[in-house]
Amino acid sequence: MTSPLIESIGRRPRTAFAAFLGLHFLVWTLLPTLLYANLPLDLIEAVTYGREWQLGYDKLPPLPWWLVEIMYRLFGADAAYYGLAQLSVTVALAAVWLTALPLVGAHRALVAILIVDGLHYFGFTAVKFNHDVVQLPLWGVAGFALHAGLRHGRLWHWVLLGLAVGLALWAKYFVAMLALPIALFMLLDPDARKALARPGPWIAAAVALLVMAPHLVWLVDNDFLPFAYADMRAAPARGLTDHALRPLVFAGGQLFFLLPALAIAAPLVWPRPQAAACAALPDAFDRRIVTLLAFGPAASVMTLAALTGRGTVAMWGYPLWLFLGLWIVLAAWTAIDQARMTRIVAVWGAVFALLAGAFVADYLVLPSIDHRVRAVLFPGDALAVALDARFRAATGRPPAYVIGSMWDGGNVAHYSPATPQPRVLIDGLPGRAPWIDLADLKAKGALVVWTESDPQILPGAFAPVAGSAEVGAPFDLPFRRGGNVVHVGWAILRPR
Repeated sequence: MTSPLIESIGRRPRTAFAAFLGLHFLVWTLLPTLLYANLPLDLIEAVTYGREWQLGYDKLPPLPWWLVEIMYRLFGADAAYYGLAQLSVTVALAAVWLTALPLVGAHRALVAILIVDGLHYFGFTAVKFNHDVVQLPLWGVAGFALHAGLRHGRLWHWVLLGLAVGLALWAKYFVAMLALPIALFMLLDPDARKALARPGPWIAAAVALLVMAPHLVWLVDNDFLPFAYADMRAAPARGLTDHALRPLVFAGGQLFFLLPALAIAAPLVWPRPQAAACAALPDAFDRRIVTLLAFGPAASVMTLAALTGRGTVAMWGYPLWLFLGLWIVLAAWTAIDQARMTRIVAVWGAVFALLAGAFVADYLVLPSIDHRVRAVLFPGDALAVALDARFRAATGRPPAYVIGSMWDGGNVAHYSPATPQPRVLIDGLPGRAPWIDLADLKAKGALVVWTESDPQILPGAFAPVAGSAEVGAPFDLPFRRGGNVVHVGWAILRPR
């Protein structure tokens, strides 16, 4: 017997897709808003870097940090950052939907979206808006524009492709794993190669380079500074075995993450479909384009790991599988009757509920059991208020600068009651924050804070800029849940 829900989906799949997007956005925005007492590290980093409005930074490109700063100026609430993360996810899924719609129809397009929603990349871990999350809408739009450009040849599709790829560089240098297979496909696929005789692909390349240009110039002027961070993240090869093992380790990790998505897809092939009337399968060129989008970037990552032997990072998988659900729907081409849709929706609902339940357990139940330190339970607001009061008592003014690690200094700056918020000299190193005027810092004074070493002794790394700071009496603050305590060392560099 078919439920009213499934009957409604069958009659109005587009409405069902809109409802799915709304549910996804609402749940994964509300959960961190309700359960996170403190911003996670990625967002503390974002609010620290973003307010400086630089063309580049020492770690990664600036786009997500700019977006976080815009959200701060518009809304001034931490919940806005979690909404921004889910806006990125829903835009990405909408781009996949628009790609799938003319190929497989509304019902199968909805199934394709439900399949990939089983990945934790789009919910559980996407709540922490960062460079991985901001890639999602750009890669999704790029895939839509590539398919539309190749199939319809309209100029605006190619312009959109160039914009998406160009902005993706501002999001993360990982865009190379998307651009490389697209370029090879355009050269090697006989049907795609025909497009090179028309202006569209060349316009896309020109637009992408134009959008990238300011950051590329910054990279050259700064000796490709962020690449040192990227180099540190990928462990060097230790021998010939790494060239074989590291791609396999990456593939194994991604397969593990894909298991819930594959479970949602299972009803497409089990029970085995009976022969039935089914719409004509999209042509071979369409299927090749979808195959490129589904597997090309992942193949690029594994090929690079095989050639270099360098380590990979599991979270690189964020944008890789956006089009996998569409590829599965094409590969398991079958009629989506009500019984099959019922099973697909049931498995998706179970996976969605399991991920949401695991999130609640991790941040509401487990802290009192495992007592593991969770950054989002850090007492950042209490720390900022306590140190602000001490600085005002000693100097008669609010702090304009904070010297500390990204985590300590960023928390104090973000949750500070001072207006404007103090700026952070990250790790006490001018090279990490070249926008800080040291003369102005010394004139206005600074708070110094540390939590990872002896709270009674000023860390040696801070001595070059804060050697004359007066160390205050240490104090402790409890985490918001879980029973952990942070031991706070602090000092005041008095204004000159």
